[in-house]
Order: sequence, then structure tokens, then C-alpha cells
Amino acid sequence: MIIRELRREELNEIWSIDRSEKIENIYRLEDGRLVLKPEHHDMKGWPPGEAESYGPLMFDCFDRGGTFLGAFEEGKLKGVSVIESRFIGRNGDRLQLKFLHVAHGYRKTGLGRTLFERAVDKARNLGANTLYVSATPSENTIDFYLHIGCRVTDEVDRELFKLEPDDIHLEFTI
Repeated sequence: MIIRELRREELNEIWSIDRSEKIENIYRLEDGRLVLKPEHHDMKGWPPGEAESYGPLMFDCFDRGGTFLGAFEEGKLKGVSVIESRFIGRNGDRLQLKFLHVAHGYRKTGLGRTLFERAVDKARNLGANTLYVSATPSENTIDFYLHIGCRVTDEVDRELFKLEPDDIHLEFTI
């Protein structure tokens, strides 16, 4: 596995990552607590229109100086993490983990943790004290972030919450 920064012309390869997953439970935030609720989804890949709507945002992030780390095996992209370059938060000391996806067959191999740790290193080098994560509320996703040391944030970013109100908003202290 080779992990390196993506070039701009490689960004569309993100949508080749196999995002399929069977989701049985999702988390909801109720009274400041994470509550697991049954909700079945059989994700067969990226939602229709995801690449078309989210793709331009990725190019904008790249053009602003965002960091895109890709994990390649035999020339194929198997995972990616993206750090937004704009600082957010009350103290202007947070960077957003904009994106972290690992291909279906590569989950639970340590690749997600490695991409996350590399993102943390990059955020630290850029001067951030906290990594902000707006995460899909699926049980596997939230359990992953909690396992690596994230916690539900006390300082929800209003703009990011407005974009993803069903997400679980987390933070990781660097």
C-alpha cells in the first residue's frame, strides 16, 4: 500500500472507491448522548448524484490548499482522507477532516486509522489543535471514530451542522 498526496487530476478517482456497506444501526444525538437506533440501509456504492454535487466542493477544497491523502494498491485508490485548509472554531484552531473513506474490502485492516493518523499529523503541522469531524451516523463509522479517540464535540460548527444535520459532529484533540 502506498499512501501519498493526490494530484488535482486524480480527484475524480475518489468516486471509484467501493463504498458499499450494510448498515443495520445508526447513531442519533439525544440530550448530548449517542443513542443507537435500528435503521437498515444497503449501500451499494455512492448515492446517486454524490460525485456531481460533492465533486466541485472537493476541487474547491484542493484549490484552497486542502490536503488529499490517497492510499493506492496496484495503482488503484483504496482509501482517501481530506483535510480542509480553512481554520474554524471559536479560537480559529480547528481544521476539518472533510472526508475519510476506505474501500469495502480494506475496512478493519488499519488503513482507516493510518489515513486518519496521517491527517492528524498534517493538521498538527498546519497549526491546528483540534480535528473536527462531521461523520455519517452509521454504527460502524461512529464506532471507528470513537475507537481512535474522537469524542462528540461541545463546539458544533454551525455551517457544517447546517450542511449535515444528521451527521454526528466529533472532535479529536491533536
